[in-house]
Amino acid sequence: MSRPPVPFTAAGVARGLARGSALSPGVLAYGVVFGVLAGEAGCSALEAVLMSAFIHSGSAQLAALQGLATGPFVAPIVATILLTNARYVLYGAALRGWYGAAPPAGAWPSLFLLGDGNWAMAVKEHEQGRHDGGFLLGSGLAQFVPWTIGTWIGHATGSAIADPRRLGMDFMIVALAAAMATAFWRGRASLAPAGVALAVALAVNAWMPGGWTALAAGLAGAATAWMLHVDEP
Repeated sequence: MSRPPVPFTAAGVARGLARGSALSPGVLAYGVVFGVLAGEAGCSALEAVLMSAFIHSGSAQLAALQGLATGPFVAPIVATILLTNARYVLYGAALRGWYGAAPPAGAWPSLFLLGDGNWAMAVKEHEQGRHDGGFLLGSGLAQFVPWTIGTWIGHATGSAIADPRRLGMDFMIVALAAAMATAFWRGRASLAPAGVALAVALAVNAWMPGGWTALAAGLAGAATAWMLHVDEP
């Protein structure tokens, strides 16, 4: 039996914008940090902004900057970006039951704007019984706009921030991951998947640090939850 079509309304987009705006200040600040680092790596303002607009992933873009520091070799940088962003395969799979029936004209732009923060928001939105597909698009725009603007600001004013790490700005990804883990915690039912994911992450990071860590940990945790049939706390 085919699934019913997913509504995709302006009201859903507006709700996503409103909810996603809570993340906007942090995303803006993170964008500023990337803009500063991109300038230090020799990227022009246009190059930095285009990276933020089309790659749209802070962790992947920072990894790309590290790749640029080793030499202007395109293939390794592209491979690094793809590997670092591999977690979005898991994100998309988690949304398949919802966005698989959404109209392509709305679903594809929404998935292009998919990020860590608005993915977590969208999953909670769906769990709470609200299925308007416009939510992901709106919450994505609430991150995309400040991210690209912040990149430009950081590149333009980079010399004013001598060391972003002294301000704790490099901790933003870790803080966001911790907040997402707290939001999805289901009590004792989450202990085994979380423990397996942590063990795999530590092992993979010790052997092959980088984008493989998040992907391997996510797959291991998901497989453990599936085998234990973890559905509700």
